[in-house]
Amino acid sequence: MNSPIPSFRVECGSRHSRLAGALALLLLAAGSSMPFWAEPSSLRALAEFFYVLALAQMWNLLAGYGGMVSIGQQAFVGIGGYTLVVLGLHAGLNPFLAIPAGGLAAGLLALPAGCVLFRLRGAYFAIGSWVMAEVFRQVIANITAVGGGSGLSVTRAVATIPSWWRQSLTFWCALLLGAGATLLVYALLRSRHGLALTAVRDSERASASVGVGVRKVKWFVYIASAVGCGMIGALIFITKLRISPDAAFSPDWSALMFFVVVIGGIGTIEGPILGALIYFALREWLGGFGTWYLIALGILTVAVMLWAPKGLWGSLVARHGLRLFPVQRRLRPLGPGGDAPRKSALAADPCARSVEV
Repeated sequence: MNSPIPSFRVECGSRHSRLAGALALLLLAAGSSMPFWAEPSSLRALAEFFYVLALAQMWNLLAGYGGMVSIGQQAFVGIGGYTLVVLGLHAGLNPFLAIPAGGLAAGLLALPAGCVLFRLRGAYFAIGSWVMAEVFRQVIANITAVGGGSGLSVTRAVATIPSWWRQSLTFWCALLLGAGATLLVYALLRSRHGLALTAVRDSERASASVGVGVRKVKWFVYIASAVGCGMIGALIFITKLRISPDAAFSPDWSALMFFVVVIGGIGTIEGPILGALIYFALREWLGGFGTWYLIALGILTVAVMLWAPKGLWGSLVARHGLRLFPVQRRLRPLGPGGDAPRKSALAADPCARSVEV
């Protein structure tokens, strides 16, 4: 008599992830209503938190999942900011409509930049990305129509928008970018494209041997990260109301992304969220100590890299297995190979797939 064929399903989710998803939806619903009852100072602080989170998720996608460590992402932040100048200040476009246009401009400029950078590997790629950002900075600094090296104020671009609407739209755009970047990275990594991406990160040669289009995957991630940074850059300078090449193309933007991702946990979706919370907590507590604040950030970064190289959240996952946004696949037995349990499992989890062994 033949023994029944065991049946399994492949799971991506868990009880913790479903609870985290429900909590995230509640927080988003509560957050979207904040302009109607919160103080302007709270809205400004939270808007900054969300765009820092979005920047960190874009760098994490590029370096943590794509394996391309860039220290020149400020190039696309600056491009987004100067798209705001060209369209919002000179062309009279609503500055909030310049946010997606900033992403488009950054994505288009990522094409020639990528053609050069993809000839480099490892540390050479990282240094080349910084050089590319410096090239963009020098070009912009020599264009007098956008303020040259001294920069210019963009207040006139937002002056026609009533104060409450300007603060509210800024907050909603920041919330959309922060939450959207997190959810889009999560959705990507749960798809077959996410599997290809992590395979390329681990070994380009092995990925190519099983049919993964390595170059296509790297291009997609590089351009997606550039588009995200471009939109965030336009939003940043809506909040700051003044732009200059030194501010827009400052290496501090890449340093900020690096700090948040490394502290929280590179290669995890939860890591940038935790890292952004830690960054703002430290800035609040130590901001009055001047340069000691920067020294404390540097010491903390070095300590985490030495004793928790996977970041604080990565260490938590290694110790307790807790994942709020899981993207790993796990086999779960469904019992003897009947159709009913297999169908119920597939209905319970949209990520589930039934297989037989």
